[in-house]
Amino acid sequence: MPVHIVVGGFFGDEGKGKITAYFSTKYRPEASIRTGATNAGHTVVHNGVKWKLRAVPSSFVNKETKLYIARGALIHIGVFLSEVEKLGVSNRIKIDYATGVITDEHIEKEKRDSYLAKKIGSTCTGVGAATSDRVLRRLLLARDYKELEPYTTDTQIEVIEIIEKGGLLLVEATQGYWLSLYHGTYPYTTSRDTTASAVLSEIGLGPRSVDRITVVFKAYITRVGGGPLPGEIPIEEAEKLEWIEYGTVTGRPRRVAPFNRELALRAVKANTATDVAITKLDKIFPEARCKTRWIDLPASARKWIEDVEDELKVPVSVIGTGDDTICTIDRSEEVGL
Repeated sequence: MPVHIVVGGFFGDEGKGKITAYFSTKYRPEASIRTGATNAGHTVVHNGVKWKLRAVPSSFVNKETKLYIARGALIHIGVFLSEVEKLGVSNRIKIDYATGVITDEHIEKEKRDSYLAKKIGSTCTGVGAATSDRVLRRLLLARDYKELEPYTTDTQIEVIEIIEKGGLLLVEATQGYWLSLYHGTYPYTTSRDTTASAVLSEIGLGPRSVDRITVVFKAYITRVGGGPLPGEIPIEEAEKLEWIEYGTVTGRPRRVAPFNRELALRAVKANTATDVAITKLDKIFPEARCKTRWIDLPASARKWIEDVEDELKVPVSVIGTGDDTICTIDRSEEVGL
């Protein structure tokens, strides 16, 4: 299993951070690489401790795993250096020479853009402005900043060498399928493609290196910002159901809707998923909270999962039953993965 991709299937916020962290503790990958940019926050709760990440891969919880940020990604120097120091990973994290750098000027430019800030509901973290500069070939890269020199390397070459030696590379994608610039609900999207194919492009790998693609869904849907959300329910109802959440980066309340199997099926097909992970099942079935065995789930929860499998035509390999990585049911071997 040389390359295992973890990618989102809805509008982000599906729990990719939790699933990636869990996989890093189970499979102990030699390396993990994060794609995307600092507009996407990934939350990890491991052994009762919570981290909110915007740059460092969620696999940092495995202290033996090398950490990389892809060459097609974007970082903000302050965010990156702060996380590296806080997490104590300076001795095992690398960014590519060609990783793009978001500046404070990019952030201010987006904040002044009322179309982005108000109509689209952008996080205004400078990602779109920096991406625009990269397309115009004027964006400065990691290699242009002295303070990043200790962390820069050719990440493409390093991960290819790991794969060729038989090591596992765990890939953490960003956001979700329906926020893809090309395949999502344009113009209410992010500023990049968010599919498994795009992830490989950001890293510099081809599709034949991939053995497993896990698409992550939450047991209900949340969305930050503007754009369509089929079946959206009022905030008051979401609060009663305890589905209300807040964006990791923006702190804004997330819009909420029930699980949508039509949207999920499209994401599964477009990403050629080998399997699916479902998080926050305990928010739908409270009696499932922190169960770690399939047999211990209530019959109604097992039936719900089985119905999802029947409609998506791929196995549900991992089930999140609580925020902590400990609260996970892993059926990977049972379903042949």
